[in-house]
Amino acid sequence: QVQLVESGGGLVQPGESLKLSCAASGLNLDYYAIGWFRQAPGKEREGLSCISNSVSTTNYVDSVKGRFTISRDNAKDTVYLQMNSLKPEDTAVYYCAAVPAPFQDMCVIDVPIYDYWGQGTQVTVSS
Repeated sequence: QVQLVESGGGLVQPGESLKLSCAASGLNLDYYAIGWFRQAPGKEREGLSCISNSVSTTNYVDSVKGRFTISRDNAKDTVYLQMNSLKPEDTAVYYCAAVPAPFQDMCVIDVPIYDYWGQGTQVTVSS
């Protein structure tokens, strides 16, 4: 049984930082790419970042590039999203997701290709 569990969300003020974790079980991260997504109320789920399995290729959308950093620790079966300089528009539920072959060596953040999803963790950025 594959399970992805996000944690680390919370309420922060603009400019502060959070580090999200995605703990994986039931799969070997060596064979999956992992993406981070978010969904705000009334909006569609959007891709933010991804990291490939072998060479750790990464990709970011423009809205988070330079502020967010994705990383993975395969030994701990965990993927992280370090979020700095948070803005109110970053408020959303954040999800991690996993995709196997043929996408595991790529870094694609399209929602439809991902097979496994976590339940999400709420991030609220407000003064």
